[in-house]
Amino acid sequence: MTPLARIIDANLNRSREALRTLEDLARFVLDDESLCARLKHARHALIDAADLLPIDLAALLAWRDTPGDVGTRVTAGGEYQRATAGDIASAAFGRLQEGLRSMEECAKILGAEGGATGDAARAFEQVRYASYELERLLAQRLGGGRARQWLLCVLLTSSMCAHHSPLRVAELCIEGGASALQVREKDLDSREFLGTIRRVIEIARPAGVPVIVNDRVDLAMLAGAAGVHVGQSDLSVRDVRRLAGASLLVGVSTTNMEQARRAAADGADYCGVGPMFPTTTKDRAPAGVAYLREFLREYSGELGGTCRSVPHLAIGGITPDNVGELVEAGCRGVAVSGAVCRSSDPRGVCERFVAALRR
Repeated sequence: MTPLARIIDANLNRSREALRTLEDLARFVLDDESLCARLKHARHALIDAADLLPIDLAALLAWRDTPGDVGTRVTAGGEYQRATAGDIASAAFGRLQEGLRSMEECAKILGAEGGATGDAARAFEQVRYASYELERLLAQRLGGGRARQWLLCVLLTSSMCAHHSPLRVAELCIEGGASALQVREKDLDSREFLGTIRRVIEIARPAGVPVIVNDRVDLAMLAGAAGVHVGQSDLSVRDVRRLAGASLLVGVSTTNMEQARRAAADGADYCGVGPMFPTTTKDRAPAGVAYLREFLREYSGELGGTCRSVPHLAIGGITPDNVGELVEAGCRGVAVSGAVCRSSDPRGVCERFVAALRR
């Protein structure tokens, strides 16, 4: 009994501490009441499982010997290093699941020795199974937001480049201060599209400008792009992650708060917010500046929203003449296409956008 009591005591403490850490992340970092409640329920289920053990839990304290525990003096590389809240969650889930499995195995022995039915082992198993889904949900929420807040993302489309080739436009945009480029080609076949992406990446890489691919996860992965941008009728964030893991940033186009909240919950790295103004590339009515303000209230830490800020790119009919209205609303970044690609001076237009946004 002595070794089993010590194993259960150590792992019960480890699992409870892990669940409290995870609950705090959901509560204070994500401000997610539903996820917080599910983690709290798991913490109580853990205690209920421990109560089913055919052992006096008070005996666990009696057998505890922290000063004499050789494990307290063993450390592993990286144990004291965490870069993000996602890293904290990953480590906590690891401790939780390992602890639950260890208690589950010990409970099987205790159940056999005590003539019990194995209810405790099954209860620990159910908490462990529940933790796998909780890990997915929390990782989704914490895994997004890896994109920095770009000032200006230019959407490159060959058919819109009236005065220069798309590659020359890419060069001029970078010279003008564009902080990201998105390659959007609806009319090219896959091989041509892939070749275009690769050439844009070659141009952008020396300047450290990330290249995003519209819609095509497969081509983004093949070309080594920084990310992919999807619309409401394209692959979901979860499906993109199934294909690309964390190798790609994922942006999502949104036109209302319901879509924005879903994108944030799914772990989108940034959101397109729009259309702001009437545009020839979208046939829907503009969502308007009111939607931008609502998005910023909820997802911008600077404006007192949730702790989990989500980078944004206002999009749709934006020009150097009307971008000031967005800046006044709190906008930090825009995505533009026609205003730059159709211009005879893409560099100058980009410089005007960047100056307005920095102001």
